[in-house]
Amino acid sequence: MAKYSIDTIRHSTAHLMAQATKHLFPDEDIKFGIGPVIDSGFYYDIEMEHRLSDDDLNKIEATMLEFISQNLPIERTVLEKSKALEYFTNTGQNLKVELIKELPDGEVITCYKQGDFTDLCRGPHVEHTGQLPRFFKLLHTAGAYWRGDSSRQMLQRIYATTWSDKKELKKYLNFLEEAKKRDHRKLGVDLELFHFDPVAPASPFFMPKGTFVYNELTSFIRRIYSKYNYKEVITPQILDTSLWHTSGHYENYHENMYFTNIDKREYAVKPMNCPCHMLMFKHYKYSYRDLPLRYADFGRLHRYEKSGTLAGLTRVRTFCQDDAHIFIQLDKILSEITTLLDMFHVCYDHFGFTNIKINLSTRPPKKVGDDATWDKAEAALVSALEQSPYQYQLKEGDGAFYGPKIDLEIADALERYHQLGTIQLDFQLPERFDLKFTNNHGELERPVVIHRALLGSLERFFGIYLEHIGGAYPFWLSPKQAIIVPVNNDSHLTFSKTLCDDLTKLGYRVKVDDRNESLGFKTRQIQRNKIPFMLVIGDREMESSSVNLRRYGEKKTRTTSIEELKTLFQTLDKEKIPKPLRD
Repeated sequence: MAKYSIDTIRHSTAHLMAQATKHLFPDEDIKFGIGPVIDSGFYYDIEMEHRLSDDDLNKIEATMLEFISQNLPIERTVLEKSKALEYFTNTGQNLKVELIKELPDGEVITCYKQGDFTDLCRGPHVEHTGQLPRFFKLLHTAGAYWRGDSSRQMLQRIYATTWSDKKELKKYLNFLEEAKKRDHRKLGVDLELFHFDPVAPASPFFMPKGTFVYNELTSFIRRIYSKYNYKEVITPQILDTSLWHTSGHYENYHENMYFTNIDKREYAVKPMNCPCHMLMFKHYKYSYRDLPLRYADFGRLHRYEKSGTLAGLTRVRTFCQDDAHIFIQLDKILSEITTLLDMFHVCYDHFGFTNIKINLSTRPPKKVGDDATWDKAEAALVSALEQSPYQYQLKEGDGAFYGPKIDLEIADALERYHQLGTIQLDFQLPERFDLKFTNNHGELERPVVIHRALLGSLERFFGIYLEHIGGAYPFWLSPKQAIIVPVNNDSHLTFSKTLCDDLTKLGYRVKVDDRNESLGFKTRQIQRNKIPFMLVIGDREMESSSVNLRRYGEKKTRTTSIEELKTLFQTLDKEKIPKPLRD
């Protein structure tokens, strides 16, 4: 068998799946959309009356294997645009016709034929179906608007994974199974952290346990702020649209905003904090001695996200960011970025994210500001990254129109990367709001603004981190830190309650499980709820003033004196404080 790239194999397997689908449903008027390769395989969008089920996917898989066995030749044909339009019009493939019409005149149009199936495609493909490995799996279907346009028809999208050998396929399917167990939407309900309700689409309801975690994340960020000299501010939720015209959001971000009319004036619910911070800076007079000025804001934001993009906590319509804007002199950017990278490192390391990718995005073709300013800003970012312990990737032309930026991605326990932190240099908003400070020559100068998010959206980080730890929060962040279980309520309950009161007074979140259930039942439930510690009290423990301690995830137990237990809890609770701030 000739060697082909994994992308070629996946592309050819997508055609194989389309052919098998058409073969299995000969009476269906199937319209084929697009079937691109993605990281783990491919998807294919199709339009058909019949709603595909898991059983249908299994049948399609079996038919694909039959076509592989038949070694069907795959033939490439070059067509003129008129001929391609004629062929796909005659075969009723109006989605393909739409794609062809958008191609520039004179562009080479190719089709690939295998058996009785022909598809529009640039290629390349394998030479015959027998060259395709059998290591694929049709995973599931989902709805997808044609061309991503919610005003167009809804298609069925078939997702599939394809690999070069059996071991890789098995590894990926195991990964999917583990990801399913860690799905934050499931864990959120199982652990009574949060849930969603149709009355408020894409707006989470945080239960008491989830609210505790949410507030602790905010407190953690505030502890970091104390080290890096951030000043927290509070800004309004609803602001006159004149503000959003000044910032440019009304013209460029209107479709993602919520509006209301009050006293015959139009207002917008804020989707971001930056225009408010510009007004705050403008309200007072500052000199170079006051800079850098760092405003931090935990204000609630609202953005309209299309329903097809929503995904639990990772894409919501109401959220809070650990958002900050730094007003700074242009020649101080290097030192500030160096400090920011240190700040990011402290934060991510604390949550167990040690595999970090950094991207540097430079000026795009359409930008504001002169080249000399961009040169200085980009040089500062490059210099800061070169002096950091991190490797970084250059993304030329991928910066924001108002300035270059650094994005940080972290890998979770399943080696999935998520973009969290961002550092963006902004020359536009200081210009739009006419911001000035007095420099060391007594002259008015325009500041540069650094937009900075650490965890990003707290809702999104909540979901990512919940999956990273599989729902097993560290001691300092766990809503319930220990459950005390008396072996016998008649003999051991009083001692257990006294211990619970003692630990509670020390600030620990502890509860006595005095239900009339077996020890085995309680143990299983405590493990399912991922409580960090289970403390069993029996005769021996009462006599020796100790507990039988079992840590979450461990099968072995050990006897620990109550004083040793308090010392252990005290040590673990200190982990809420970032390392640079600990005693």
